[in-house]
Formats: sequence, structure tokens, C-alpha cells
Amino acid sequence: MKYWLMKSEPLEFSIDDLANVPNQKIEWFGVRNYQARNFMRDEMHVGDKALFWHSSCKNPGIYGIVEICSVAHPDNSQFDINSDYYDAKSYKDNPRWWCVDVKFVKKVPYISITDLRAIQELHNMQVLQRGNRLSITPISSKEWKIINDLIVV
Repeated sequence: MKYWLMKSEPLEFSIDDLANVPNQKIEWFGVRNYQARNFMRDEMHVGDKALFWHSSCKNPGIYGIVEICSVAHPDNSQFDINSDYYDAKSYKDNPRWWCVDVKFVKKVPYISITDLRAIQELHNMQVLQRGNRLSITPISSKEWKIINDLIVV
């Protein structure tokens, strides 16, 4: 099993939105960064867990946990001319953008970026590095355990 951190802007899609979706499962669409796409396409597997991170907001940080519940498949938004994520250079027989489906596991007490930076063992987490803009990043099993211990407390 691998562990991930997946960012979403809460005004676009929040952990509360996911918790209220029928079946509490969605396509993680709209990722338009090749490295993040490659993580989903090549490295994510059904059953992997991810921290749900709210970004580009007043209080960025961890708000929940989700589980990867599908293999990678073409991101449907790339083909929808009315979507903000439409890509005219992507074709159904040769898609450029891939995604996975995630399902809601649980909301967690908010953990801020400041709280995470205060933990020495987490200093190498990619999300804590200055200038990190990737919407999907891997996290180690050690980092996962440390953060889950914070959630339980």
C-alpha cells in the first residue's frame, strides 16, 4: 500500500462536498500537471490511502482521509468543451490526462501546515517544502503513521 496527499481547493471541491456525494466516491478530475498525472496513472493502486488537503484557502492543511477506489482511467473533463479542464489537444483514442476515483473515508480534525512543520520527522514532506505546487504527492509510511497518530489524539 502507498500513501498520498491530494490537494483540492475547498471552493471547488471540499472534504464536506465528498462526504455529501452519493456513494461518497468521485473522479479526481482536473489535474493538469504531468508529474501528478503520472502518480495517478502509474503508481496509485486501489486501496491506497490519501490525506485530503485543502489548498489555496485561508487555512490550508489536512481535513480528511480518502481511499483510491479505481485504477487510473482517462479524465473525462479533458473531452468536455464546456469544462474548465477541457484540452483540445487530447483525444479519446489518445488521452493526455488520467485520474483515479477516490472514496470518502473520514473527516479529521484540521491539521495546519504550521502544525506539520513543527514536527521534525515531517520536514521532508513535499507539501511542506517552499514553492511546492504539486496537487498530488507521495508520503512515506512513516509520515502517514505520524500524521495518523495526530488524528487519534
